[in-house]
Amino acid sequence: MLALLLFAALAQAAAISDHSFEAQCLSFRPEASVLNSTRTQLQFVAAGTNLTFPDNDPTCNRNSQVVGTDLCRIALSIPTSNRSSITLELWLPETWTGRTLATGNGGIDGCIKYEDIAYGSTNGFATVGTNNGHNGTYGDAFYQNDDVVTDFAWRSLHTSVDVSKKLTAEFYGSSLGRSYYIGCSLGGRQGIKAAEMFPEDFDGIVAGAPAVDFNNLYSWRASFFPITGASSDYNFISASTWNTTIHNEVLNQCDAIDGVKDGIIEDPTACRFEPGALLCQSNSSTNCLSSTQVEIVNKVYSDYLWPNGTLIFPRMQPGSEIQAATGLYAGRRWALSYDWFRFAVLENPDWDAATYTTKDAFIADEKNPGTIRTWPSSLSPFEEAGGKILSFHGLQDQQITSFNSKRFYEHLSTAMDYTPAQMDNFYRYFRVPGMSHCNSGPGAWVLGQGGNAASKGIPFDAEHNVLAAVVDWVERGTAPDVMLGTKFVNDDVDQGVAYTHRHCRWPLTSTYQGGDLDPHQADSWQCL
Repeated sequence: MLALLLFAALAQAAAISDHSFEAQCLSFRPEASVLNSTRTQLQFVAAGTNLTFPDNDPTCNRNSQVVGTDLCRIALSIPTSNRSSITLELWLPETWTGRTLATGNGGIDGCIKYEDIAYGSTNGFATVGTNNGHNGTYGDAFYQNDDVVTDFAWRSLHTSVDVSKKLTAEFYGSSLGRSYYIGCSLGGRQGIKAAEMFPEDFDGIVAGAPAVDFNNLYSWRASFFPITGASSDYNFISASTWNTTIHNEVLNQCDAIDGVKDGIIEDPTACRFEPGALLCQSNSSTNCLSSTQVEIVNKVYSDYLWPNGTLIFPRMQPGSEIQAATGLYAGRRWALSYDWFRFAVLENPDWDAATYTTKDAFIADEKNPGTIRTWPSSLSPFEEAGGKILSFHGLQDQQITSFNSKRFYEHLSTAMDYTPAQMDNFYRYFRVPGMSHCNSGPGAWVLGQGGNAASKGIPFDAEHNVLAAVVDWVERGTAPDVMLGTKFVNDDVDQGVAYTHRHCRWPLTSTYQGGDLDPHQADSWQCL
């Protein structure tokens, strides 16, 4: 009998031990530590669970997320003013490294990137994300509400950092280790803005394709509709013409500049595409452009200028035309710029995007809603706090020209009077040939830049993974000299690795060593 009782007691103790993390999670009361907050979720989630989000705005296109590790999921609604609030998700993994990670957003949206939160928590980070102050991918919440715009511009991320660090320390009953951030596009801008405004929020930042100089970026995007005209116009250039006639001529003029014909322009700064080569020579010509269409293409690939000739935003890089043809060049208003202008800038819901001019760009630049511009002349406080930024940009980006990341690097180094070696101490920018906007494309674009499926196919190490690289840089002082990008066969991890490629930090360029070397071997390229 005694033996049976002892066995039962041991079994009960084992059961309690097995579920101690679950019990810890379910007994936690985060709302007690966050003023005026409302808890909307508190649940233990086992590894492998496919979480669903029935209340998520359908435009976010994030209906579910597979969880990679046992974790405690917390969701809070937190007021930021008397007419604005944020929704916060914090995922606390059972196996915690002591690190915290914040994730960014995209476009003008209020969409929590559950895939990035899952990515961070699976790798041992206590990971947070927010809806950035509104729900969905549209901008109507900005209309006549500066507080929502402020949340979107910077306050939501900063609030989430303060709250998540406090709750993480309380939950684990431990002091915090290093703090990190990962984001791309708008999310890249959010990281740079955090370094500017709150230099001690993060020790390490991954800022992909950062949407810096935000207002002028959105003016540049808005400018394409008046350039291309509507899709019904006589001289409108169809997607098929961009995809074949124009793209093929871009490659004909620029693909082999690097010594390899592979459908990828290794260094678009070396490409000065001349669309005049496509001018039709007779009325019966095919696979060519009219003089009006040649001028349209010239404008697309030209710097966007103020009437006095100074720069608003740099030109689109050649090679991005296939995806841009159904986006910025599609002959319709660009939804993100349209909503930003009519709700946040002009405060006129009936504004017609076809009437856009540089006068609208001037208003946006002057108003700078929520101080969103993000064009710092110095990041010295962040550098002095020991912070590190790893930035990357796809050189085939169809939404934010990669020339703007080069421009921002040079602006920062000039304003701070820093040499490239001094910039390397805290800011390293990697160019990724053949990468589209944040991911995808014909190049070796997989860098561990978030929770996309392809990231699961590479190791979490400093050579292959940008987040692991910035961790090594912060915690070991080992700065990344190159990033090794991975290309999977048909972008499918299950089909295996097609090749890898060395991506170089600016101002170095990935240079083919020539001869009979296989261009699909990483060692055939050097950063020079």
